[in-house]
Amino acid sequence: MKRDDGRPLDHATRVVSAGRRAEWTQGIVNPPVWRASTILYDSVAELRGRVNDTHHRLFYGRRGTPTQWALADALTELEPGAEGTFLYCSGVAALAAALLSVLSPGDELLLVDSAYDPTRSLATGLLKRMGIGTRFYDPLIGGGIAELIGEDTRAILMESPGSLTMEVQDVPAIVAAAKARGVTTLIDNTWATPLLFPAIAHGVDLTILACTKYVVGHSDAMLGSVTAAPGHFARLRDTSFQLGQVASADDCWLGSRGLRTMAMRLKQHEASALKIARWLAEQPQVARVLHPALPGHPGHEVFLRDFKGASGLFSFVLEGGDDAARSALIDGLELFGIGYSWGGFESLALPVDPQRYRSVTTRDDAGPVVRLQIGLEDPDDLIADLAAGLDRFERAKA
Repeated sequence: MKRDDGRPLDHATRVVSAGRRAEWTQGIVNPPVWRASTILYDSVAELRGRVNDTHHRLFYGRRGTPTQWALADALTELEPGAEGTFLYCSGVAALAAALLSVLSPGDELLLVDSAYDPTRSLATGLLKRMGIGTRFYDPLIGGGIAELIGEDTRAILMESPGSLTMEVQDVPAIVAAAKARGVTTLIDNTWATPLLFPAIAHGVDLTILACTKYVVGHSDAMLGSVTAAPGHFARLRDTSFQLGQVASADDCWLGSRGLRTMAMRLKQHEASALKIARWLAEQPQVARVLHPALPGHPGHEVFLRDFKGASGLFSFVLEGGDDAARSALIDGLELFGIGYSWGGFESLALPVDPQRYRSVTTRDDAGPVVRLQIGLEDPDDLIADLAAGLDRFERAKA
Protein backbone atom coordinates (compact mmCIF):
# COMPACT_ATOMS: atom_id res chain seq x y z
CA MET A 1 0.00 0.00 0.00
CA LYS A 2 1.20 3.51 -0.88
CA ARG A 3 0.05 7.09 -0.43
CA ASP A 4 -1.83 8.87 -3.21
CA ASP A 5 1.41 10.56 -4.28
CA GLY A 6 3.09 7.17 -4.73
CA ARG A 7 5.33 7.42 -1.69
CA PRO A 8 5.42 4.40 0.66
CA LEU A 9 3.64 4.61 3.97
CA ASP A 10 5.64 5.88 6.94
CA HIS A 11 6.97 3.14 9.21
CA ALA A 12 4.76 4.39 12.06
CA THR A 13 1.78 3.54 9.88
CA ARG A 14 3.19 0.24 8.67
CA VAL A 15 3.81 -1.16 12.15
CA VAL A 16 0.13 -0.56 12.92
CA SER A 17 -1.28 -2.05 9.72
CA ALA A 18 1.20 -4.77 8.75
CA GLY A 19 0.21 -8.42 9.02
CA ARG A 20 -3.46 -7.76 9.73
CA ARG A 21 -5.11 -9.79 6.99
CA ALA A 22 -8.89 -9.83 7.21
CA GLU A 23 -9.01 -13.65 7.11
CA TRP A 24 -6.81 -13.74 10.21
CA THR A 25 -8.34 -10.91 12.23
CA GLN A 26 -11.97 -11.70 11.23
CA GLY A 27 -13.01 -8.21 12.27
CA ILE A 28 -11.00 -8.17 15.50
CA VAL A 29 -8.39 -5.41 15.81
CA ASN A 30 -5.67 -7.75 17.09
CA PRO A 31 -5.31 -11.21 15.49
CA PRO A 32 -6.45 -13.65 18.17
CA VAL A 33 -4.31 -16.37 19.71
CA TRP A 34 -4.63 -19.57 17.69
CA ARG A 35 -3.09 -22.36 19.77
CA ALA A 36 -2.82 -25.70 18.02
CA SER A 37 -0.92 -28.94 17.72
CA THR A 38 -3.27 -31.29 15.83
CA ILE A 39 -5.20 -29.93 12.86
CA LEU A 40 -8.28 -31.92 11.82
CA TYR A 41 -9.23 -32.65 8.19
CA ASP A 42 -12.56 -33.56 6.66
CA SER A 43 -11.10 -36.41 4.61
CA VAL A 44 -7.98 -38.40 3.86
CA ALA A 45 -7.85 -36.70 0.48
CA GLU A 46 -7.78 -33.27 2.12
CA LEU A 47 -5.04 -34.40 4.53
CA ARG A 48 -2.90 -35.71 1.68
CA GLY A 49 -3.54 -32.65 -0.46
CA ARG A 50 -2.29 -30.28 2.21
CA VAL A 51 1.17 -31.89 2.60
CA ASN A 52 2.80 -29.97 -0.23
CA ASP A 53 1.07 -26.64 0.43
CA THR A 54 1.52 -25.64 4.07
CA HIS A 55 2.43 -21.96 3.65
CA HIS A 56 -0.27 -19.92 5.41
CA ARG A 57 -2.51 -23.00 5.54
CA LEU A 58 -3.23 -25.00 8.66
CA PHE A 59 -1.39 -28.31 8.50
CA TYR A 60 0.15 -29.10 11.91
CA GLY A 61 0.79 -26.80 14.84
CA ARG A 62 4.53 -26.74 14.27
CA ARG A 63 3.95 -25.17 10.85
CA GLY A 64 2.12 -22.26 12.43
CA THR A 65 -1.30 -20.68 12.77
CA PRO A 66 -2.63 -17.23 11.82
CA THR A 67 -1.17 -15.88 15.06
CA GLN A 68 2.37 -16.71 13.95
CA TRP A 69 1.75 -15.84 10.30
CA ALA A 70 0.42 -12.38 11.20
CA LEU A 71 3.63 -11.41 13.01
CA ALA A 72 5.88 -13.00 10.38
CA ASP A 73 4.07 -11.17 7.59
CA ALA A 74 4.27 -7.89 9.49
CA LEU A 75 8.03 -8.20 9.94
CA THR A 76 8.41 -9.03 6.25
CA GLU A 77 6.42 -5.92 5.32
CA LEU A 78 8.77 -3.78 7.42
CA GLU A 79 11.74 -4.93 5.29
CA PRO A 80 11.28 -3.57 1.76
CA GLY A 81 12.31 -6.19 -0.78
CA ALA A 82 12.15 -9.15 1.61
CA GLU A 83 10.70 -12.51 0.61
CA GLY A 84 9.61 -13.90 3.97
CA THR A 85 10.17 -14.22 7.72
CA PHE A 86 10.45 -17.22 10.04
CA LEU A 87 9.89 -16.96 13.80
CA TYR A 88 11.80 -18.64 16.64
CA CYS A 89 11.57 -19.15 20.38
CA SER A 90 14.48 -16.72 21.02
CA GLY A 91 16.96 -14.48 19.29
CA VAL A 92 19.74 -17.03 19.75
CA ALA A 93 17.58 -19.72 18.13
CA ALA A 94 17.06 -17.35 15.21
CA LEU A 95 20.81 -16.80 14.87
CA ALA A 96 21.47 -20.53 14.98
CA ALA A 97 18.87 -21.37 12.34
CA ALA A 98 20.05 -18.58 10.04
CA LEU A 99 23.66 -19.76 10.20
CA LEU A 100 22.78 -23.43 9.80
CA SER A 101 20.73 -22.58 6.72
CA VAL A 102 23.82 -21.31 4.89
CA LEU A 103 26.78 -23.22 6.40
CA SER A 104 27.93 -26.84 6.01
CA PRO A 105 30.93 -28.81 7.31
CA GLY A 106 34.12 -27.44 5.79
CA ASP A 107 32.70 -23.94 5.34
CA GLU A 108 34.03 -20.81 6.98
CA LEU A 109 32.16 -18.00 8.72
CA LEU A 110 33.54 -14.47 9.07
CA LEU A 111 32.17 -13.10 12.33
CA VAL A 112 32.47 -9.52 13.58
CA ASP A 113 34.64 -9.28 16.68
CA SER A 114 32.10 -7.09 18.48
CA ALA A 115 29.33 -9.71 18.24
CA TYR A 116 26.91 -10.69 20.98
CA ASP A 117 28.57 -13.26 23.26
CA PRO A 118 26.02 -16.07 22.61
CA THR A 119 26.75 -15.62 18.89
CA ARG A 120 30.46 -16.10 19.57
CA SER A 121 29.66 -19.17 21.69
CA LEU A 122 27.56 -20.61 18.86
CA ALA A 123 30.44 -20.14 16.42
CA THR A 124 33.17 -21.52 18.69
CA GLY A 125 30.95 -24.29 20.06
CA LEU A 126 28.26 -25.90 17.91
CA LEU A 127 29.59 -24.71 14.55
CA LYS A 128 33.12 -25.77 15.42
CA ARG A 129 31.90 -29.25 16.41
CA MET A 130 30.19 -29.47 13.02
CA GLY A 131 33.46 -28.73 11.23
CA ILE A 132 32.59 -25.13 10.39
CA GLY A 133 35.45 -22.70 10.93
CA THR A 134 35.14 -19.12 12.17
CA ARG A 135 37.43 -16.15 11.72
CA PHE A 136 36.77 -12.93 13.57
CA TYR A 137 37.21 -9.55 11.93
CA ASP A 138 37.52 -5.92 13.03
CA PRO A 139 34.07 -4.26 13.05
CA LEU A 140 35.50 -1.21 11.30
CA ILE A 141 37.04 -3.19 8.43
CA GLY A 142 34.47 -2.05 5.85
CA GLY A 143 35.31 -2.98 2.28
CA GLY A 144 38.66 -4.33 3.49
CA ILE A 145 36.85 -7.53 4.37
CA ALA A 146 37.39 -8.57 0.75
CA GLU A 147 40.96 -9.48 1.73
CA LEU A 148 39.66 -11.95 4.34
CA ILE A 149 37.25 -13.80 2.07
CA GLY A 150 38.80 -17.18 1.27
CA GLU A 151 37.89 -20.17 -0.86
CA ASP A 152 35.88 -21.72 1.99
CA THR A 153 34.15 -18.53 3.17
CA ARG A 154 30.40 -18.96 2.79
CA ALA A 155 28.93 -16.36 5.13
CA ILE A 156 29.68 -13.04 6.85
CA LEU A 157 27.78 -12.21 10.03
CA MET A 158 27.55 -8.56 11.01
CA GLU A 159 26.17 -6.81 14.07
CA SER A 160 25.81 -3.08 13.81
CA PRO A 161 26.13 -1.36 16.18
CA GLY A 162 28.24 -3.96 17.96
CA SER A 163 27.34 -5.47 21.30
CA LEU A 164 28.63 -3.59 24.33
CA THR A 165 30.82 -1.08 22.47
CA MET A 166 28.49 0.01 19.66
CA GLU A 167 30.90 0.15 16.69
CA VAL A 168 28.98 0.91 13.48
CA GLN A 169 29.85 -1.30 10.51
CA ASP A 170 29.92 -0.17 6.88
CA VAL A 171 27.28 -2.67 5.85
CA PRO A 172 26.98 -1.62 2.18
CA ALA A 173 30.74 -1.96 1.69
CA ILE A 174 30.81 -5.41 3.32
CA VAL A 175 27.77 -6.52 1.31
CA ALA A 176 29.39 -5.38 -1.95
CA ALA A 177 32.55 -7.37 -1.19
CA ALA A 178 30.49 -10.43 -0.28
CA LYS A 179 28.30 -10.32 -3.37
CA ALA A 180 31.37 -10.07 -5.59
CA ARG A 181 32.48 -13.45 -4.20
CA GLY A 182 29.07 -15.13 -3.85
CA VAL A 183 29.16 -15.01 -0.05
CA THR A 184 25.94 -14.82 1.99
CA THR A 185 25.56 -11.87 4.37
CA LEU A 186 23.70 -11.91 7.69
CA ILE A 187 23.18 -9.17 10.26
CA ASP A 188 21.95 -9.05 13.83
CA ASN A 189 19.78 -5.94 13.48
CA THR A 190 18.20 -6.02 16.93
CA TRP A 191 19.55 -2.60 18.03
CA ALA A 192 18.11 -0.68 15.09
CA THR A 193 15.19 -2.86 13.95
CA PRO A 194 14.09 -2.49 10.31
CA LEU A 195 12.56 0.88 11.19
CA LEU A 196 15.96 2.49 11.75
CA PHE A 197 18.06 0.30 9.45
CA PRO A 198 16.20 -1.60 6.67
CA ALA A 199 18.83 -4.28 6.19
CA ILE A 200 17.33 -6.06 3.17
CA ALA A 201 17.19 -2.75 1.30
CA HIS A 202 20.91 -2.36 2.06
CA GLY A 203 21.63 -5.66 0.32
CA VAL A 204 21.82 -8.02 3.32
CA ASP A 205 20.60 -11.56 2.63
CA LEU A 206 19.33 -12.55 6.11
CA THR A 207 18.47 -10.10 8.87
CA ILE A 208 17.99 -11.34 12.42
CA LEU A 209 16.08 -9.82 15.34
CA ALA A 210 15.90 -10.77 18.97
CA CYS A 211 12.22 -9.80 19.02
CA THR A 212 12.43 -10.22 22.79
CA LYS A 213 13.75 -6.64 22.74
CA TYR A 214 11.99 -3.84 20.85
CA VAL A 215 9.35 -5.88 19.03
CA VAL A 216 7.86 -7.30 22.23
CA GLY A 217 8.87 -4.18 24.14
CA HIS A 218 7.62 -5.25 27.58
CA SER A 219 10.22 -7.75 28.83
CA ASP A 220 7.66 -10.54 29.05
CA ALA A 221 8.31 -12.88 26.10
CA MET A 222 11.19 -14.66 24.36
CA LEU A 223 11.04 -14.40 20.59
CA GLY A 224 13.31 -14.23 17.53
CA SER A 225 12.98 -13.75 13.79
CA VAL A 226 14.92 -14.08 10.55
CA THR A 227 13.79 -12.15 7.48
CA ALA A 228 15.19 -13.29 4.15
CA ALA A 229 15.92 -11.59 0.85
CA PRO A 230 14.60 -13.25 -2.31
CA GLY A 231 16.27 -16.59 -2.95
CA HIS A 232 17.12 -17.25 0.69
CA PHE A 233 13.77 -17.92 2.36
CA ALA A 234 13.11 -21.47 1.15
CA ARG A 235 16.36 -22.83 2.57
CA LEU A 236 15.82 -20.92 5.80
CA ARG A 237 12.29 -22.32 6.15
CA ASP A 238 13.37 -25.88 5.31
CA THR A 239 16.25 -25.74 7.80
CA SER A 240 13.96 -24.35 10.49
CA PHE A 241 11.34 -27.06 9.87
CA GLN A 242 14.03 -29.74 10.05
CA LEU A 243 15.25 -28.31 13.35
CA GLY A 244 11.69 -28.38 14.69
CA GLN A 245 11.73 -24.65 15.34
CA VAL A 246 8.47 -23.01 16.30
CA ALA A 247 7.56 -19.93 18.32
CA SER A 248 4.58 -20.22 20.63
CA ALA A 249 1.33 -18.59 19.58
CA ASP A 250 1.11 -16.72 22.89
CA ASP A 251 4.57 -15.19 22.49
CA CYS A 252 3.85 -14.29 18.87
CA TRP A 253 0.66 -12.57 19.97
CA LEU A 254 2.68 -10.53 22.47
CA GLY A 255 5.12 -9.72 19.67
CA SER A 256 2.32 -8.52 17.39
CA ARG A 257 0.85 -6.40 20.16
CA GLY A 258 4.21 -4.85 20.98
CA LEU A 259 4.99 -4.20 17.32
CA ARG A 260 2.06 -1.79 17.01
CA THR A 261 3.70 0.73 19.35
CA MET A 262 7.35 0.07 18.42
CA ALA A 263 7.78 3.16 16.22
CA MET A 264 6.56 5.49 18.95
CA ARG A 265 8.55 3.72 21.66
CA LEU A 266 11.74 3.90 19.61
CA LYS A 267 11.34 7.67 19.26
CA GLN A 268 11.15 8.04 23.03
CA HIS A 269 13.99 5.60 23.63
CA GLU A 270 16.13 7.60 21.19
CA ALA A 271 15.32 11.02 22.63
CA SER A 272 15.85 9.99 26.25
CA ALA A 273 19.03 8.02 25.54
CA LEU A 274 20.59 10.87 23.59
CA LYS A 275 19.80 13.36 26.35
CA ILE A 276 21.37 11.08 28.94
CA ALA A 277 24.36 10.21 26.74
CA ARG A 278 25.14 13.88 26.16
CA TRP A 279 24.83 14.59 29.88
CA LEU A 280 27.14 11.70 30.73
CA ALA A 281 29.73 12.96 28.22
CA GLU A 282 30.06 16.13 30.32
CA GLN A 283 30.62 14.40 33.66
CA PRO A 284 34.17 14.25 35.06
CA GLN A 285 33.71 10.64 36.23
CA VAL A 286 33.04 9.53 32.63
CA ALA A 287 35.96 9.01 30.26
CA ARG A 288 33.92 8.23 27.15
CA VAL A 289 30.36 7.62 26.02
CA LEU A 290 29.87 4.86 23.45
CA HIS A 291 26.83 5.97 21.45
CA PRO A 292 26.69 5.80 17.61
CA ALA A 293 24.90 9.15 17.30
CA LEU A 294 27.65 11.07 19.11
CA PRO A 295 30.43 12.69 17.03
CA GLY A 296 33.74 10.87 17.33
CA HIS A 297 32.18 7.48 17.94
CA PRO A 298 33.68 4.68 15.78
CA GLY A 299 31.58 4.56 12.63
CA HIS A 300 29.65 7.75 13.40
CA GLU A 301 29.82 8.95 9.78
CA VAL A 302 28.45 5.63 8.58
CA PHE A 303 25.68 5.89 11.18
CA LEU A 304 24.66 9.31 9.84
CA ARG A 305 24.68 7.97 6.28
CA ASP A 306 22.79 4.70 6.77
CA PHE A 307 20.60 4.90 9.87
CA LYS A 308 17.27 6.66 10.29
CA GLY A 309 17.75 7.13 14.02
CA ALA A 310 19.06 5.58 17.21
CA SER A 311 17.57 3.31 19.86
CA GLY A 312 17.96 3.29 23.62
CA LEU A 313 21.01 1.10 24.24
CA PHE A 314 24.52 2.48 24.73
CA SER A 315 27.54 2.20 27.02
CA PHE A 316 29.92 4.50 28.84
CA VAL A 317 33.48 4.14 30.11
CA LEU A 318 34.27 5.33 33.62
CA GLU A 319 37.33 7.42 34.39
CA GLY A 320 39.54 5.06 36.37
CA GLY A 321 38.22 3.01 39.25
CA ASP A 322 37.69 -0.73 39.49
CA ASP A 323 34.89 -3.27 39.52
CA ALA A 324 34.02 -2.50 43.16
CA ALA A 325 33.62 1.20 42.39
CA ARG A 326 31.50 0.37 39.34
CA SER A 327 29.34 -1.91 41.48
CA ALA A 328 28.83 0.91 43.99
CA LEU A 329 27.49 3.04 41.14
CA ILE A 330 25.11 0.38 39.85
CA ASP A 331 23.96 -1.22 43.11
CA GLY A 332 22.55 2.03 44.48
CA LEU A 333 20.55 3.02 41.42
CA GLU A 334 16.85 3.33 42.19
CA LEU A 335 15.33 3.63 38.72
CA PHE A 336 17.61 1.24 36.83
CA GLY A 337 17.19 -2.49 37.19
CA ILE A 338 20.21 -4.79 37.08
CA GLY A 339 19.62 -7.48 34.51
CA TYR A 340 20.26 -8.86 31.04
CA SER A 341 18.33 -8.05 27.89
CA TRP A 342 16.99 -4.63 26.90
CA GLY A 343 14.36 -3.00 24.72
CA GLY A 344 11.61 -2.98 27.34
CA PHE A 345 9.88 -0.01 28.92
CA GLU A 346 12.17 -0.13 31.98
CA SER A 347 15.73 1.17 32.28
CA LEU A 348 18.60 -1.22 33.04
CA ALA A 349 22.26 -0.87 34.01
CA LEU A 350 24.76 -3.66 33.53
CA PRO A 351 28.50 -4.00 34.20
CA VAL A 352 30.23 -5.20 31.03
CA ASP A 353 33.83 -6.13 30.25
CA PRO A 354 34.20 -5.94 26.45
CA GLN A 355 37.77 -7.18 26.20
CA ARG A 356 36.66 -10.58 27.48
CA TYR A 357 34.74 -10.98 24.23
CA ARG A 358 37.37 -9.96 21.68
CA SER A 359 39.61 -12.13 19.52
CA VAL A 360 41.33 -9.83 17.00
CA THR A 361 40.75 -6.33 18.38
CA THR A 362 41.91 -4.82 21.66
CA ARG A 363 40.49 -2.15 23.90
CA ASP A 364 42.32 0.31 26.12
CA ASP A 365 39.53 1.76 28.21
CA ALA A 366 40.30 4.23 30.97
CA GLY A 367 38.14 2.34 33.44
CA PRO A 368 35.25 -0.11 33.79
CA VAL A 369 32.35 -0.04 31.32
CA VAL A 370 28.63 0.24 32.09
CA ARG A 371 25.90 -0.54 29.56
CA LEU A 372 22.62 1.33 29.86
CA GLN A 373 19.20 0.47 28.47
CA ILE A 374 17.19 3.67 28.61
CA GLY A 375 13.53 2.96 29.06
CA LEU A 376 10.45 5.15 28.98
CA GLU A 377 10.87 6.90 32.31
CA ASP A 378 11.38 10.66 32.46
CA PRO A 379 15.01 11.25 31.38
CA ASP A 380 15.57 13.93 34.01
CA ASP A 381 14.67 11.43 36.72
CA LEU A 382 17.13 8.95 35.23
CA ILE A 383 19.85 11.62 35.08
CA ALA A 384 19.35 12.42 38.76
CA ASP A 385 19.66 8.72 39.59
CA LEU A 386 22.85 8.43 37.54
CA ALA A 387 24.29 11.58 39.11
CA ALA A 388 23.94 10.03 42.55
CA GLY A 389 25.52 6.86 41.18
CA LEU A 390 28.52 8.75 39.82
CA ASP A 391 28.96 10.37 43.22
CA ARG A 392 29.03 6.90 44.80
CA PHE A 393 31.56 5.80 42.19
CA GLU A 394 33.79 8.75 42.97
CA ARG A 395 33.71 8.04 46.71
CA ALA A 396 34.33 4.31 46.21
CA LYS A 397 37.17 5.02 43.79
CA ALA A 398 38.92 7.14 46.40
